[in-house]
Amino acid sequence: MRAPWPDRLLRARRAHRAPQRLNCGRRRSVADLDAVVTDSHALLFHAAGGRGLGLKAAAVFRAAEERSALVYVPMAVMWEVTLLARAGKVNLRRTARGFFDDLFTNPAYQPFDLTREQVVAADELRFNRDPFDALIVAAAQELALPLLTRDAEIQAAGVVKVIW
Repeated sequence: MRAPWPDRLLRARRAHRAPQRLNCGRRRSVADLDAVVTDSHALLFHAAGGRGLGLKAAAVFRAAEERSALVYVPMAVMWEVTLLARAGKVNLRRTARGFFDDLFTNPAYQPFDLTREQVVAADELRFNRDPFDALIVAAAQELALPLLTRDAEIQAAGVVKVIW
């Protein structure tokens, strides 16, 4: 039986803010992260078995599956995945609703609501012309968490910490 979900992560999940980092007197690996925000392609690679994920991103998803890390899923990711499935670009093997219902049965995956502040921040980001990228980065900024992405434009912009 799995250990109960750590109280510190439950409190952070409820508050939609970054949890306090634990300092155990050792260097922490990427798998020791408490929480991250995911980009659409990272979530889809994970759902497809992990092929295509960077080593660090794969370690974070493993930690989430073991319930030792939180992965926030911005509404922009949910909408982008839904549009990709509708266009036939990805096969979720079920409806988008079923995909996300299944995902969110694991409390390590949390939807993150779109806020007015994110929309305004996304409008001010000028690193590319993709509105989904801007909204996802704005969500990571609002939560003050790293973003799981391999997107070169996001990495080059330096507007959020990137893990891949």
